[in-house]
Formats: sequence, structure tokens, C-alpha cells
Amino acid sequence: MRVLITGATGLIGSRITQLCHEKGIHVNYLTTSKDKLEQKENYKGYYWNPSTGEIDAACLDGVGAIINLAGENVFQPWTQSARNRILRSRINSLNVLHKLLSEQEHEVGQLISASAIGIYPSSLRKMHYEDETEIDDSFLAEVADKWEKAADRFTDLNLRVAKVRIGLVLSEKGGALAQMKRPVKYNVGAPLGSGDQWQSWIHIEDLARIFLHILENGLTGVYNGVAPKPVTNKELTERLAGVMGKKTWLPNVPAGILKVVMGDMSSVVLGSQLVSSKKIEDTGFTFYYVSLTRALEDLLHKKTG
Repeated sequence: MRVLITGATGLIGSRITQLCHEKGIHVNYLTTSKDKLEQKENYKGYYWNPSTGEIDAACLDGVGAIINLAGENVFQPWTQSARNRILRSRINSLNVLHKLLSEQEHEVGQLISASAIGIYPSSLRKMHYEDETEIDDSFLAEVADKWEKAADRFTDLNLRVAKVRIGLVLSEKGGALAQMKRPVKYNVGAPLGSGDQWQSWIHIEDLARIFLHILENGLTGVYNGVAPKPVTNKELTERLAGVMGKKTWLPNVPAGILKVVMGDMSSVVLGSQLVSSKKIEDTGFTFYYVSLTRALEDLLHKKTG
């Protein structure tokens, strides 16, 4: 099997690529940087520019499925121009792929596209499942909703479509964990806002395995990419400090201060999404990392060991 991956050089895409190689699955990848093009038997790069609609049609050679992760980083000041880039980067990527598939002969039968749990309304009590129809009134929810609708268009091309709503990804190679570690390292870590907001996290290894599980089993529909045991922001901060051998003694960072400093983007850290992993587990998927403490120990050991 050969898979086409967009965003293959990013945090999540690089781990999915490694897992593909471990399973003997060859990878084609699309990149906007010609300096990142490689041509190996199991790892072939092709140039594209979603903003202009340019794409190398050879990227589909031998490909049976597409894993779509392309999209500009949301963790930046949400100016109007940044909002436009964040949204366009996701929609344009899928539109370019859709156009190519509709015009070229190919063997692609499946699309697995990333989304985000930010689509769910913020709540301290409600557990969110994939069949929920209400979406949050935030910018991230708007992005996720439009991203998913762009992916759904591929059913018109007779592709099986699956969408993975990704939670807080924990990785030793950067991302959220790197940001959370900094204040904790200097014993100045503290819960954000009330600290009661739910954070549905996932170890990057399990997230990559979910994408491969969907691929290998030909699954369709929406799946939450989160671990089975969400924690509150306070619990997350305390467990991270415990694994690092540090203390949390400062009072919570007030929500008002976060809103002043971060603007609308404060919803990313103050929003509460209590999200279920039951649907993916019901397909036979088994998590390696159910315990947050075990996940943190594994990742921090990798970083320092």
C-alpha cells in the first residue's frame, strides 16, 4: 500500500509517516517547500501550493488513500489576516486535492482528514460524542466545521471519508507539552483560569495509531482523537509538575489576564471539552496510554533519556 500524506513533515504527520514505514506502508507526501523534496522508494515528496492551486499530479501514483493534516498553525495571534490564513490553508488544501482527484485517473479510495475537538461547545459537565450536532461559537469551531465539510465533499468522488477530531496532543518533540513544561520547570506552573476546564489529551503515539487503525480497517465517519481519561487543567498541571519533580504553589492565572494577553485565542486554554473516546474503542482500537501520568513519564523520559 502507498499513502499520500499532507502535512507529513509536521508534528503529527512525521509520527504517522514513521508508523507507516514500520508497517511496510510507503508514503508519498506533499510539501510547499521544494527543499524538503525527497525521492526514496518508501518516501517520495511532491510539490504543491494550495494557495495558487498548484499540485504535482504524480503525487497520486500508486496511492490508495490520503491522510490530510495540512493547515497553518492556530497558535498565533488571531488577527483578521491570520484567521483568514488559518481557514484558507485548510479549505484550499482539500479543494486542490478534490479537483485533482476529479480530473485524474487514480486508485484512491479513502480520505482520512484531521479536525479538532474545539468544534464542541465548551462545557464543564457535558460529555461530547461524535454524533453531537451543536458546535461552539468560537473561531476554532468555525474552522473545524468548515474543514470537515470540505472533507465531506470527497464522498461525491466515491471515497470513504473519515475525520479525526484531535484533542490536546502530547509529544516529546514540541507542541503543547513543550509550552506547558516551561513554567513548571522553574516552579512557576499554575492552573489557568478556574483550572476546572476539561482537557481531553492524547499521546502522539496513540493518535498516529488511530489514523493507521482507520486506514487499515477502512473506517468512515467522525472519530474523536482523545485518550479515555480526560483531566482538568488543574490536574494536568499538577501531574506534569509531579512527573518533573517540581511543585505548583502559585495561585491560578486569572481568566481576565489571559483574555487581555491572548485576546480571543484565550478560548484555546480556557475552553472546556470533555470528550469521549468510546466510538474508536468500539471499533477494536486499544490505547497504549490511558493514564496521563504514564503518558507524561514516557514522553519526558524520551526527552531526557
